[in-house]
Amino acid sequence: MKKILVLSILTTVCLCAAGFFKTTTNSFQTIPASPQRTGDPQKGYDYIMSAAYMQSGLPFYLYQAGFGKKNTGYLKDHDQRLGYDFNLTTAHNGNAIVAPTCFQCHAEKLNDKLIIGLGNNTKDFTSKQVYNIRPMQDLLLYYLKTLRPKEYQAAYRFSTATRLVDKRLFTECRGVNGADRLFALLVSYRDPATLTWRNADSLHLSSTVIPSDVPAWWLMKKKNALYYSGEGRGDFGRFMLSSALLTMNDSSDAAEIDRHMPDVLSYVRSLEPPPYPDAIDEDLAVKGKLVFTNTCSSCHGQYGENETYPNKLIPAAFIGTDPWLSRSNFADPSVMQWFNNSWFSQGDHPSYIEPFDGYIAPPLDGIWATAPYFHNGSVPALEMVINSS
Repeated sequence: MKKILVLSILTTVCLCAAGFFKTTTNSFQTIPASPQRTGDPQKGYDYIMSAAYMQSGLPFYLYQAGFGKKNTGYLKDHDQRLGYDFNLTTAHNGNAIVAPTCFQCHAEKLNDKLIIGLGNNTKDFTSKQVYNIRPMQDLLLYYLKTLRPKEYQAAYRFSTATRLVDKRLFTECRGVNGADRLFALLVSYRDPATLTWRNADSLHLSSTVIPSDVPAWWLMKKKNALYYSGEGRGDFGRFMLSSALLTMNDSSDAAEIDRHMPDVLSYVRSLEPPPYPDAIDEDLAVKGKLVFTNTCSSCHGQYGENETYPNKLIPAAFIGTDPWLSRSNFADPSVMQWFNNSWFSQGDHPSYIEPFDGYIAPPLDGIWATAPYFHNGSVPALEMVINSS
């Protein structure tokens, strides 16, 4: 009798807690949808692979000297002399170059397979990595400028931008990514209207680097806003092309790249997570579904035959996690002002930044493959997310 009474009390407490949690989460802000352009997914993949959005880079022989032959056949339709995250393209002056592609950040190896769309969690952005290559980089640039002026011109934009910002991108450990920080640094050197390069830092950003874990691309199809705090509003394509600020000349280059963004976005939205490779305990799954539906789905959505995703923003104070990513990079007041008054916010498909002091509760598709977890990659395993004690 005593055991039955205890179980009854526990059940009542759990149900009350679930009801309270649902009532609380129902009051959270929901991000509205915005129109997105559509195109041809295959053309989008081809454009990503082409690296045509990068207009400056290294001559092939210098790439090979610095990186060697790293391709292990992950991409069968790719030049096997190059790593999967680089490709041969043409610089603004017509010279052939090797340039990085989107797969620098948005592809990763898992179980000896390359998963396109899985965020990279192994790259090293620590100071040690940069300092190891800086002396060689200086020597090679001097060599190009002196003996191969056309190749120097083809490499100039890339080398100028990277040398100005690389020391301000250092992370404390490998695996986290400074791409959001890179964006903020690059706009600091760009004119907001024309996007032309300015040799002076106009925004004077904080020296603090707040990196993030790279989210999976296949989640984008469910999201009404980009980035961990949902600050990327309006047209997604404009945000996606912002990585080309590294080497573009001006807004005319941006407009040309923007023509391809409907295809790129359609390709990204066509991606699906890799299937879970191991056996699933169906009895546990039934019990887990009940718990998930009652305590998790109001923020993270429902999965299966009738999928839903609410796009809810959760205050950092409620989550109990650090707020620093939500207050930096895109959310920096000077960066937000620059962007919301720039080329990116103009025209028929504008984008804008709307900061939020917290984080969007992400979709959980393919969660088994996306470790480490949270916006800062601070939790290495899914079990630790569920049982934080």
